[in-house]
Amino acid sequence: MLITTTFDVPGFRITEQLGIVRGITVRAPTLQQGFFGGLKSIVGGKIGAYVEMCEQARVDAYNHLVQHATEVGADAVVGFRYDGSDIGGQGRATEVLCYGTAVKLARTTS
Repeated sequence: MLITTTFDVPGFRITEQLGIVRGITVRAPTLQQGFFGGLKSIVGGKIGAYVEMCEQARVDAYNHLVQHATEVGADAVVGFRYDGSDIGGQGRATEVLCYGTAVKLARTTS
């Protein structure tokens, strides 16, 4: 599945727009991530445990998006974006959403 942040695909033309596709996940830190993240927040600096949690959430959301695009018969997703937000306050959970427009492509002849 071709995924791009742009709205066109070099060498191809969009023949059909199939609509918006999305992937969403909500993650909360594990007990270990929360513990080490809390300790790190006291002294400052990069909180690796939270970075790991957020990266896992991004990968999960991305995989859901690819699955959704495949289900609607897309060749590609254009205009791909990520968004995230805190749910429940105080870092209890993080929502990660990714979305774009599912399209059908045809190779251009030059």
